[in-house]
Amino acid sequence: MSTLKAVRGTRDLLPPETELWNHVESTARRIFARYNFGEIRTPIFEDTTLFARGIGEETDVVSKEMYTWEDRARAASEKAQSLTLRPENTAGVVRAYIEHKLGETGLLQKLFYIGPQFRRERPQKGRYRQFFQIGAEVIGPATAGSESPLRDAEVLEMLAAFLLELGLPPANAVAPGWRLAINSVGSAADRPRYVAALREALREIAPTMCEDCQRRADTNPLRVLDCKVPEDQPKIDALPKIADYLDDASTAHFTAVRAALDACGMAYTVNPRLVRGLDYYTRTTFEFTHDAGLGTQNALLGGGRYDGLSEMLGGPRAPGIGFAIGADRLVLTLQSQAAGSAVGSKADVFIAPVGDAQNPAALKLAQELRAQGMRVEVGDGTFRVKKSFEVADKLARKIVLLGEDEVASGVLTVKDFASGEQRKMTQVELLATAR
Repeated sequence: MSTLKAVRGTRDLLPPETELWNHVESTARRIFARYNFGEIRTPIFEDTTLFARGIGEETDVVSKEMYTWEDRARAASEKAQSLTLRPENTAGVVRAYIEHKLGETGLLQKLFYIGPQFRRERPQKGRYRQFFQIGAEVIGPATAGSESPLRDAEVLEMLAAFLLELGLPPANAVAPGWRLAINSVGSAADRPRYVAALREALREIAPTMCEDCQRRADTNPLRVLDCKVPEDQPKIDALPKIADYLDDASTAHFTAVRAALDACGMAYTVNPRLVRGLDYYTRTTFEFTHDAGLGTQNALLGGGRYDGLSEMLGGPRAPGIGFAIGADRLVLTLQSQAAGSAVGSKADVFIAPVGDAQNPAALKLAQELRAQGMRVEVGDGTFRVKKSFEVADKLARKIVLLGEDEVASGVLTVKDFASGEQRKMTQVELLATAR
């Protein structure tokens, strides 16, 4: 009988790695709360039409990567519904914004989410068919300030604060780190003009480019700018630039975003090729990359403004901006840096009862220490002392030997594995060492 394994392109997350995942997620919740974001939880699957209309039928996501199926009708009068595991969550959040009439509050909605997404793409380092994202959206009526360049800059500054809190600083001349690239893809009127110019420029050179570029030149020319094939780079660099097709309002908006980032001391570069291939993006687009830990696929997160998405989905006008963090890639980056090892995976203490008779006292001591916030593992009185030390060294930073004398006196025998020091201390003193 063959051994069952996880489906290709998925994997199990196990301790102690899950401790780092929890650290990342709790840090996100803490930082986002400072910026007045609240959590939204949308369904893992949605009506397929949501993604076809929102993301774009000609995108790779919709045309090749979605997990879609027909849901059986429950009655003869019902029509089967096409459902899709969510490949991203912006469309779902905007759908919820429309469905629950959040725009009628007249207030800016600042929403974040944490959860799995699904795409049927080629598995590679940091990229899985079930992957996890941490994302946020700022959306609302224009009268609430949702179109303001300040919203764009605030989101970017929040992301920088989040990465710094995780122990990932920006890159500098002597050390690797994250880098921010920004661009503007213009308004809903600017973008079609640019796409037309791009398609025309690609007409002659596309046949000489890679297979993906040849296909995208016809179906989604913007995705050609994402090509990583070395031989195609000089050709792509010679293509028209989006900045030459922006109207005055889009140019002024991008200038104001940059001014706000400059005021906050945010380092960034303007990348004219950063257009992002999803149909709903307008004006500001951005991407954070990292110099180490991810190889050639070095993007940590990305996002942008989507001022017309609500209308595309049948809702009211509701300009917005959002992002999605590739949590899988972020964890890989943290694991490759000192920031990852800073998250401890060992218990504070391992309590080793010396003899079966001390088992009840060991459990009571563990209960009291845990109630004070310590992380505690309990051995068993059947263990020989040598075995207790061996197990404790793997699981905890300290071992507490609990024999008859310790139970009677309340004075514990404690050894610190890092220093090698062994001494007597009270329970209060032991608690103090963990703080």
